[in-house]
Amino acid sequence: MKTRLFTSLLLLTSTPSVLAASAMDLSVKGLITPSACLPQFPGGALIDYGKIAQQDLHLATATRLPVKTLTVGIACTGTVRFALRMRDNRDGSAMVDSEIYYGLGFDISGNRLGVYSMTFDPRQTQAGNIAQIYGTESTTGGLAWRTSNLNPIDIGSRSYLGFTDVEGSVSGPAAIGLMLSTVTVQTVINARQNLDLSVETPLDGSATLEVVYL
Repeated sequence: MKTRLFTSLLLLTSTPSVLAASAMDLSVKGLITPSACLPQFPGGALIDYGKIAQQDLHLATATRLPVKTLTVGIACTGTVRFALRMRDNRDGSAMVDSEIYYGLGFDISGNRLGVYSMTFDPRQTQAGNIAQIYGTESTTGGLAWRTSNLNPIDIGSRSYLGFTDVEGSVSGPAAIGLMLSTVTVQTVINARQNLDLSVETPLDGSATLEVVYL
């Protein structure tokens, strides 16, 4: 009994030093910048296809609607390194599982109506006094960037989309104060046989364009 009691006391007296050695510091860091950027839609933020007769939709395959364009502007209070991404406000309604496709809502029976995508073209993008803008993209949260070029880029919900004035760069977006881009919007409606169109069914796409500061 005395041996057990002595052992227990020895363990108790040794415990505080063990706990003290099992500590870790936490740091919280960030950077508050005086500059900010505001997304703008100079011509309005609405893509309207009007009324679509159901007999104009393909029965067994998806129907691609006419391509639309949208003017997107980014106005900053100073020159800022930023990227863009888009959040789907109708998450779960896209008939294709991909970060570059956004949903159009559901019909009365809960079927997915279709998808749309938005494509930024560097050739249709101006930034301040920069003669030529090149597009770049990051799928790693800004840790690594795709080689900048003139290829059109579909904006995604998980990737970063940015622009630079240097062709062939992997350094990411340049600091920009003002940007204006003509964006292509492509919309596809689900096959008619997959939908319940017994009543008027509105296309109900909605997304939020986000500016990510780098």
